[in-house]
Amino acid sequence: MKINENTVLQGKRATLVPYTSAHVPRYHEWMQSEELQRLTASEPLSLEQEYEMQCSWRDDTDKCTFIVLDTERWPGQADEDCMVGDVNLFLTDPEDPALAEIEIMIAEPSYRGRGFGKEATLMMMSYGVRNLGITAFEAKIGQENKVSICMFKKLHFKERFPGGDSEAGCQ
Repeated sequence: MKINENTVLQGKRATLVPYTSAHVPRYHEWMQSEELQRLTASEPLSLEQEYEMQCSWRDDTDKCTFIVLDTERWPGQADEDCMVGDVNLFLTDPEDPALAEIEIMIAEPSYRGRGFGKEATLMMMSYGVRNLGITAFEAKIGQENKVSICMFKKLHFKERFPGGDSEAGCQ
């Protein structure tokens, strides 16, 4: 999404920066992990495909993506050396542009369970409300991803299971 291409959001733990081509090699490395593929319901992509996806995410009007950086490590270091995950908004319903699906991935294991995901999610939700006119959020999470389900419940999302689907949708 072009609207966030020059936006940096800084929190206590997490800093959100736009997803650029400089982030792709590290992101691609993360996504080779079978665990992350399972937790994010993702398929492995080639590095070339990952660069194409980054361009798509930057240019598409229905996707907003930020890379999550460690705020303490970021000043004076390259983004790629401080990357811990990503956070995304998808405008999934053309008939309801105020509804967004939110996703968070803390890819670096040593950063999980330390509040980075919660802070990045709250920052992204605030950005969506203030800058994109979002008034409702949903998260689609695989039932086995208990950590994510628990985090979204703490953020007052309600768990629901659509028509026998294997994903738990929290709104």
